[in-house]
Amino acid sequence: MKRIWRATINSWYGLVAAATSEAAMREELVALALSIPLAFVVTPFAWKRLALVGVILLLILVELLNTAIEKLSDHVMAAPHPEIGRVKDMSSAAVGVALLIAGVTWLLAIAEWFGLL
Repeated sequence: MKRIWRATINSWYGLVAAATSEAAMREELVALALSIPLAFVVTPFAWKRLALVGVILLLILVELLNTAIEKLSDHVMAAPHPEIGRVKDMSSAAVGVALLIAGVTWLLAIAEWFGLL
């Protein structure tokens, strides 16, 4: 039980560190806070609400990994390095893909809500 508690505390510290150091993380946490009540407006189905909130959580997960990769890369090599630059670009691209998934999911749900689909 102590290990689970310690892991929870470490996870909280990681989330706080990412939120305090990254504007994108703060914006995505705001998106999460807005997505929860908005999901109840957009659809009456629990599984669709879960999907709408879930894609925002997926985005946050990818952003956390991107932030960790960037912080570690900067720590390992402070000077610009072409290979590390490519690694950081790839992790940034992962965030872009997650944003695309979240955006399309929400656009489809909203279009369906307006009766456009």
